[in-house]
Formats: sequence, C-alpha cells, structure tokens
Amino acid sequence: MFNNPFSFKGRIRRLEYIYSILLYIFLFFSVSSLTQGISYGKEIFWGTFFVLTWFLIAQGTKRCHDVGVNGFYQFIPFYFLYLALEDGIPKKNKYGLNPKGLKGPEETGKIRKNEG
Repeated sequence: MFNNPFSFKGRIRRLEYIYSILLYIFLFFSVSSLTQGISYGKEIFWGTFFVLTWFLIAQGTKRCHDVGVNGFYQFIPFYFLYLALEDGIPKKNKYGLNPKGLKGPEETGKIRKNEG
C-alpha cells in the first residue's frame, strides 16, 4: 500500500484511496493545530499543505484511473464519494493492471460460454 504515493501513474484500490483521505485529514488538522502561535508557523503550514495536497491529488488521479476515467474527474464536486464507493474495472485498462491482481477474461484466455 502507498507505493509511489506522489506519482500520477497507475491505479489504486478503494481502500488505499479512503486511507489517503483519512491520512490527509489527520495530518492537515494536526499540522494546523501544532503550527498555531509559533514563529514560522505559516510557512510550515503552507509547505505541508502543498505536499499533502499533491499527495491527495495524485492518489485521486490513480483512483480515477482505476474506474477508467481521466484524473481531472476528481475535481467534479462530490466525485470523491463515487470514487470511494465504486469498484474499479476488474481487468487491465489503458492506465495499468488491476490493483487487486485479478485478471480479466482477455488476460486469462477464459471466456464464458455465453460470450461470442
């Protein structure tokens, strides 16, 4: 979990995305409360905010890739709820392999009897 968390390439599962959101919230409020009233507090806060936001956008982009859409979709209001609830594409897509490690019928060569 959290392999290349600042990269925009690849796919991640729902659980990693939810953990990313929770980690972001925890660290954001921790840093904001710890930097109040100290010298250079604003600089520390904004530096940490930039790094945390980069992390969250990168993780959101990878989650968008898992459901088969471009990373810019995450900027649609409340789309993060869809990303947190929707299961990813169970096969390889143009963004990479299935993060669950499961292969689709194209990769295993097994096609159901009812299909073509």
